[in-house]
Amino acid sequence: MKWIYSIIIIMLILETTNCQAQTNKKMENNNPLMCNPDSGICEIPVKMAANDTVVMNSEKKPIKVIYYTDPICSSCWGIEPQLRKLKLEYGNNIEIEYRMGGLLPDWSYNSGGISKPSDVAHHWDEVSIYYDMPIDGDVWLEDPLASSYPPSIAFKAAQIQDNEKAILFLREIREMVFLQKKNITKWEHLEFAAKVVGLDIIELKSDFEGKAEAFFNEDLKLGRQLGVRGFPTMFFTDTLGKTEIVYGSKPYSAFENAIKKLQPNIVKNYYDKNLTAIFSHYHSLTAKEYTELTGTPRQESEQILDDLVIKGGLAKQTTKNGAIWKIRREYQNLKD
Repeated sequence: MKWIYSIIIIMLILETTNCQAQTNKKMENNNPLMCNPDSGICEIPVKMAANDTVVMNSEKKPIKVIYYTDPICSSCWGIEPQLRKLKLEYGNNIEIEYRMGGLLPDWSYNSGGISKPSDVAHHWDEVSIYYDMPIDGDVWLEDPLASSYPPSIAFKAAQIQDNEKAILFLREIREMVFLQKKNITKWEHLEFAAKVVGLDIIELKSDFEGKAEAFFNEDLKLGRQLGVRGFPTMFFTDTLGKTEIVYGSKPYSAFENAIKKLQPNIVKNYYDKNLTAIFSHYHSLTAKEYTELTGTPRQESEQILDDLVIKGGLAKQTTKNGAIWKIRREYQNLKD
């Protein structure tokens, strides 16, 4: 997809933060998988330059969003409720471009006492509670990932084929790694997720092993130019090149305010908050997502979803740190 950009210079001065557990006990650490719950950031260990001129504005809609993320970024999983609501309320006025950031190249470093995958397991369990999103850290004990690059490249391969299906694919592999404890660097899991969302498997594998890596490297290069060094990072840019940045896992109001600063008169879409209508947009929901999307009190959300499981309308997958509910039908014509 080609974009017509107007020139802006984005210079980020981002504080370097130490990752800490929910207890707020500070520890020196630059390991990308030890995300800071307070700041909501999964920070990469190497500081990127932020002094290049970058061209980026919206071509099709009033506001363009460049979203830097990673398939195994727990803070990015933490903002899924906010992001999904943003799409429903402002999807007519914003276009979101997903970029991969390369959170975990490999385990060839030792920072803050974190030198192997098993060191991350307990941390993921902690941030699951903090974000109120189900994450089972045992994947790092049972079938750990060596890098986040393969699933990132797989996402770029999916984007080559179909951008909307690629976003669905990203959701599928995130559910795999965070809830199902699947090592999503393995082709068997990537292939299964691709089949679920309707991607052409032969084409996906060809691009995964071929040109998708070049597109991934382009994402890394742009990230360096923009000064991205943590995830999630979102750049909201209007047609004149004016930019607002939301860095880290923030409340919904932070994302909405970024839009309103750029377009004060923007009108949001008041979507149907009926459960059936919500599931027509998203085939799976956590209790936190249901609460964010419908305004239902958090303590009531699980009961409402569980009642539909009893009635046969939903299927529930339970983990040690929460659950996810899925509609009982084929995944067709769904948006993410």
